[in-house]
Amino acid sequence: MPWWLSALICLVVIGGLFAVFAVPMGLSNMFSTLMNTAFELLINTCFYIMAIAVLMGALSALFTEFGVVKLLNKILSPLMKPVYDLPGAAALGVVTTYLSDNPAILSLAEDKGFKSFFKRYQLPALTNIGTSFGMGLIVTTFMLGQEGAAGGTLMPAVIVGNLGAVIGSIVSTRIMLSLTKKLYGKDSLAVDPSEIEEKKPREAAENKLGMRVMNALLEGGKSGVTLGLEIIPGVVIICTLVMMLTNGMPEGGYTGAAYEGVGLLTKAADKIEFILRPLFGFATSGGVSVPITALGSAGAAMGLIPTLLREGLANAHDVAVFTAMCMCWSGYLSTHVSMMDSLGYKYLTGKAILSHTVGGLCAGIAANWLYKLVALIFALA
Repeated sequence: MPWWLSALICLVVIGGLFAVFAVPMGLSNMFSTLMNTAFELLINTCFYIMAIAVLMGALSALFTEFGVVKLLNKILSPLMKPVYDLPGAAALGVVTTYLSDNPAILSLAEDKGFKSFFKRYQLPALTNIGTSFGMGLIVTTFMLGQEGAAGGTLMPAVIVGNLGAVIGSIVSTRIMLSLTKKLYGKDSLAVDPSEIEEKKPREAAENKLGMRVMNALLEGGKSGVTLGLEIIPGVVIICTLVMMLTNGMPEGGYTGAAYEGVGLLTKAADKIEFILRPLFGFATSGGVSVPITALGSAGAAMGLIPTLLREGLANAHDVAVFTAMCMCWSGYLSTHVSMMDSLGYKYLTGKAILSHTVGGLCAGIAANWLYKLVALIFALA
């Protein structure tokens, strides 16, 4: 292809993309929203993720230094291997992401001691299993806090939702592993053993407890800062685009504020509502907006739920599906690109997104039918 043709195609594509936003929003509002959204994401999301990465990096280095990762690997391998086809050490990633957010697992993956438990084909799947449990505690506590708006207890629904997310995580991780296994085989190691051996002399020389603790914390925290900087481009660029495609016009019209958009993803979901509603069992079509928004941001998706519950557009059954899909997807379109890039597998991003899309759908479907089963059992009892 001649250079001038590729340049022309590039201009046409970018012009078309700008037109999608500029026609309904106005050119001035489009650029204002673009910049404001990017700024908000940088300040409130990227730096928040960096703080998490620093803390989790320090914690993971400490766990590696004192053998906690090795202990978890031994204890949990009998469970993680048959269920996820991952080493037991991956359970530490599940815990850290459940307590914080998707990128927390990257702080662990930066540690060679942690990576030494993995085969090469297993390492890219950390993005899938980490994202499946990202913001799990936040989503769970938020849903439980909506009992007033729902007019009844939501504990069973939230528990079912968590189970649905677990099922989605298994599907997503297994699909990703089936793809990476074909590329790398079963035997290639994620880290050369000689790289791990090099740490032993340093550990022997610095055998004082205080020195070991401080060195582990500072080295792990330093890797978290590096990681936080690396994910900024992916989060700001991708999430800005997704949020503007997902969110609609606010009441009163466009103002150029952050997080305004054209709502194309939501409109597309409305077109296939006849497929989505039977799969997920939503009480009304408004429920579809929650998982669609969760593609870009779990936090934004959760913000829709109180209004749906108060207005009677969602019920406890919907909360189970919301919990499963918000937790399993947790804004993966916004984070998968940067996470795969940080792991060094950017070229596998498409496979990771595809497998996680299927996993999130399975999470919602599983929560739908599990809740119906639980409701049937209690009704019969």
